Amino acid sequence: MDEIGFKRQETEDADVVIYNTCTVRENANLKVYGRLGKLHSLKKSNPDMKIVLFGCMMQEKQVVDKIQKDYPFVNLVFGTHNIFKFAELFYEMENRDSQLIDIWEGTDKIVEELPTERNYSFKSGVNIMFGCNNFCSYCIVPYVRGRERSREPEAIVKEIEALVADGVTEVMLLGQNVNSYGKTLKDPVTFAQLLEKVEQIEGLKRIRFMTSHPKDLSDELIEYMSKSRKVCHHLHLPMQSGSSRILKIMNRHYDKEKYLGLVEKIRTAVPDISLTTDIIVGFPGETEEDFQETLDVVEKSDFDTAFTFIYSKRTGTIAAKLPDPATHAEKAARMDRLLKLQDSIAFPMIAAMAGQTVKVLVEAAGRTPGTLNGRLDNNLVVEFPAEESLIGQYANVRLTGSRAALLVGELAE
Repeated sequence: MDEIGFKRQETEDADVVIYNTCTVRENANLKVYGRLGKLHSLKKSNPDMKIVLFGCMMQEKQVVDKIQKDYPFVNLVFGTHNIFKFAELFYEMENRDSQLIDIWEGTDKIVEELPTERNYSFKSGVNIMFGCNNFCSYCIVPYVRGRERSREPEAIVKEIEALVADGVTEVMLLGQNVNSYGKTLKDPVTFAQLLEKVEQIEGLKRIRFMTSHPKDLSDELIEYMSKSRKVCHHLHLPMQSGSSRILKIMNRHYDKEKYLGLVEKIRTAVPDISLTTDIIVGFPGETEEDFQETLDVVEKSDFDTAFTFIYSKRTGTIAAKLPDPATHAEKAARMDRLLKLQDSIAFPMIAAMAGQTVKVLVEAAGRTPGTLNGRLDNNLVVEFPAEESLIGQYANVRLTGSRAALLVGELAE
């Protein structure tokens, strides 16, 4: 946008307003509709304002129908599969008075070498695949992002080489399920094989990835993590529920025993691994017995962090049609019990790291004045006093204690 004369600003009182929409939760859709109401008022005072909506939410037919009917003042609507056409669509929008809608139902194509913008000069995310084939019963993503499509490994390596040449030392390889990487390629490549190729890039110091689905976490990947010099010892392994009965209804393709087996396997291969997870509380039909199974897995897995959510109904998914007799109060009470258990496990483990000297990538200013935040190999964060000139560099930090999930320390001599 800068190249065609537009200057970015944070407020909506602008000549062009662009919303990249998310639709994982239904509440996200409602927020967009609310913002459009405000934009309508602004547009009345600035009739030349252009409003652009794109992203996952726009892949839902009922959403596009609603925008056409209730929000005709929106100028441009497109989805997730044709983002590479943005410049072309923007030009066409500028030269017409009527609403422009361009939604692709799906695609098997991946357009390479699109311009990117990153938040940090020293680290970056890199998409290795798009779409999802898992169809978890509570999730809308496969319906709006399409089927799995993997990028060619050569294209991924080329992108990372360019990032490293521009100062990046850490990359996060991204996909809905990185374990499925390469299955759709003409010449199939496993995710572990991709990691081996990426590791050979000179100047790259750290490799992270997410998300890894428990259903197909391979022995090959675990073995590679155990011997790699650059792959960080952190694995995000979403559990969602500890109940095999609920997991089956969720269509997760594993049970409690398989999940615990994976935890044991990865901890044996990589003893200092940091495990994190996602947990849904109050999935339709979840009983107290089901919830106790979840607590049991949490007790046995020693997660460093658990990202917990009370089930949110998502229209258009199978789970949205299931009976859900539990009250919100019951679900909230279960959530409280889960959080207390997780904290009682994670906080002592984090506190026990005091006395260690660790290498961190210094990322940003800390919350405490005069401090910086650095991220360990295992994804935990430490706050320590230092000058801002260290941001973007690696430093050795002696851990002196912790505050809940945050480590505290000091620069090592």
